[in-house]
Amino acid sequence: MTIRASGDAPASAERHLGRPQEVPNGIWFAGLPGREADHMTTFTSGRYGYAAALWALAYGVLGAAWALGMPGFPWGATDPDPDGALSILAATTPRFGWWIAAFSLLTAVTALALTRGSRQRAPLFLAWPIAAVLVLAIPDSRLMMGVAYTPLLLVAPFFGWGLGGAGFADAWPWPVLNQLVCVLGGLLLAAAALAYGRDQGRGSWFTPERGRIAVYVAVAVPLVYCATRWAWALGIPLGVSEEFLAAGEDGLWLAGAYLATFGAFGGVLTLGLTQRWGEVFPRWIPGLRGRRVPPLLAVIPAGFVSIIVTVAGLTYIRWTIAGRFALSEWGAWLPECFWPIWGAALATAAISYHRRRAPGRSAGARSAASARQAGQE
Repeated sequence: MTIRASGDAPASAERHLGRPQEVPNGIWFAGLPGREADHMTTFTSGRYGYAAALWALAYGVLGAAWALGMPGFPWGATDPDPDGALSILAATTPRFGWWIAAFSLLTAVTALALTRGSRQRAPLFLAWPIAAVLVLAIPDSRLMMGVAYTPLLLVAPFFGWGLGGAGFADAWPWPVLNQLVCVLGGLLLAAAALAYGRDQGRGSWFTPERGRIAVYVAVAVPLVYCATRWAWALGIPLGVSEEFLAAGEDGLWLAGAYLATFGAFGGVLTLGLTQRWGEVFPRWIPGLRGRRVPPLLAVIPAGFVSIIVTVAGLTYIRWTIAGRFALSEWGAWLPECFWPIWGAALATAAISYHRRRAPGRSAGARSAASARQAGQE
């Protein structure tokens, strides 16, 4: 590398501080010496992998314990699934715990492979399918119901709503809490895979333009569901028969309208991923007006919602393929079949937003360009 005259600021900075290094979490450490920056990169890449491996080992021990007779197996006969149609593991028995242990061991080995500072892409071919199983295949629609109904359960006593006698134990039984545990493991492994494959010299698919399109899709898709539930609450049998509508008593359709409003409100918040008020708090928010919105304040809720709506939509698609629904009652199931599109669009919008707002990304890119130019002269 050729160092230019000492009066050249980019070359001087490169000589004393080293070229900017991009670490996997998207933050540029332009002021760190090359070796120290490499160490920081390895540390950031490895911590997610070690956390995923620890999770996998712990869950593998739990699976072996279920196989040996410990109570608490979250599927099969102990799962309060009305007809065994919600979970893909509904037909399993505690002996399935041995398969859980083997799967967890494979997950741990994969996670540890992601902690190595290697250019090999082989670990990614295992990591992503495993993460998809944990995040999208094992959970079912009850995960979304638990999240959506929790605020309603909190306020119901103040308004005298019976909700059919449902309580927190019904919304969050152990099998559903176990789904949260599996999602956590899948997200840790996905984070490790992202960190491992971040610096592969490829352009990102998640551009601001695609992010804007994804926001519009994420706002539009749930509106069909909202329209049907609002209509039912008003006594209009949109997409269902009169008999179906009459069967909903004791505030059932009001609860559905609440969920629809919840989804519509989420759609309004999704717009913030491309609007200024999604980056700077508006003036009408006391104490926060004019301050910068922390990116994770938007990314974490959007990412979690994208998971639960995708999982719920996949459950409805599975039921539709199995022939559980009547075409004449399309309003009760067809809108939900589009939820995976909603979830994918929301995830795309959230990732694009995060990449656009990653601290120091623009400054780091300019510094890297200056350093490369200095090295060529």
